[in-house]
Amino acid sequence: MIRRAYAAFTVTLDPSRKDVRLIPAGQFRAVDGRPKNIPGWKLDAALAARVIARVADRADARVVDYEHQTIYSEKNGQPAPAAGWFKNLEWREGDGLYATDMEWTERAVGHIAAKEYRYISPVFAYDQKTGEVLDILHAGITNNAGLDGLTDLATLAAKFDADHSPADQGDNIPKEKSMSVILRKLLGLAEDADEKAVEGAVTALKANADKTATLETEVAALKATAPDPAKFVPADTVKALQTEVATLTAQIHGRAVDEMIAAGLKDGRILPAMESWARDLGKKSVADLKSYLDNASPVAALHGTQTGGREPGGGKDGALSEEELAVCKQMAIDPEAYKKDKAAAAA
Repeated sequence: MIRRAYAAFTVTLDPSRKDVRLIPAGQFRAVDGRPKNIPGWKLDAALAARVIARVADRADARVVDYEHQTIYSEKNGQPAPAAGWFKNLEWREGDGLYATDMEWTERAVGHIAAKEYRYISPVFAYDQKTGEVLDILHAGITNNAGLDGLTDLATLAAKFDADHSPADQGDNIPKEKSMSVILRKLLGLAEDADEKAVEGAVTALKANADKTATLETEVAALKATAPDPAKFVPADTVKALQTEVATLTAQIHGRAVDEMIAAGLKDGRILPAMESWARDLGKKSVADLKSYLDNASPVAALHGTQTGGREPGGGKDGALSEEELAVCKQMAIDPEAYKKDKAAAAA
């Protein structure tokens, strides 16, 4: 597994030339002793061919900035203006890797001509185990020859890994590692998520996909199946049946009320003056009317002939008849109040 690192190297500038040597041939080191733990950085014809192809595959030219501000702009918030651009690289055996189409900005040419900036420092990626150069990322013009490399390129490393696809990285990055990085991004996991987290996310995703497929199958089956007339009744039919049932219920209800009131009038449990009240009670609740009739005692004097052979309407001067007095007693009605109601009704 290749471990990638990033470094910068310093080369003297000449603004009058389009070709600029970015990296020397063979094995080389910075003046401050880097790289550590390996003999040195390395670039030969085979390695250079891969670097050249990788740079050529990208549509954008590589930038040359001032003092590597491209790396630090995200931290210090300062702009990173370009001093120049290059796209085409050329390997010169025994000499090194050159940019052959360097385009300097007018401002940069003035700085270099005035020797305000003297060196170019390309930033490159390399294999931490072998020191082999893997890619040219960009470059910066600088005055400090001691800055042959930047000791802290963590920001650059993270940005480079995020911006480069496996195709950009070529055969130097194992496919297993590249796929792992891509998979974590697609699943929305952190870059340092372990295999267990990846496996859990994939399992949950598969479960959701299976559930979705099942639901889609069920919906399709329902759409394709016509309803069975033996199991389903049209809504209009149901509504008509409900209306018919309500009508029949009202008819039965009314008939029951009529029959109960007729029976009550006949045996004296309901007086003629009470008929309207009894009918309203029955419309409201047949059960309440039935309860009243069940608890009321028939007035014997009202059975058969209501007047008992005497003149109807009571005695002289509107006096109540014996039957009416019996009803008042049965119903706990004040005879005088009943007499007044009776007179008012006859008026």
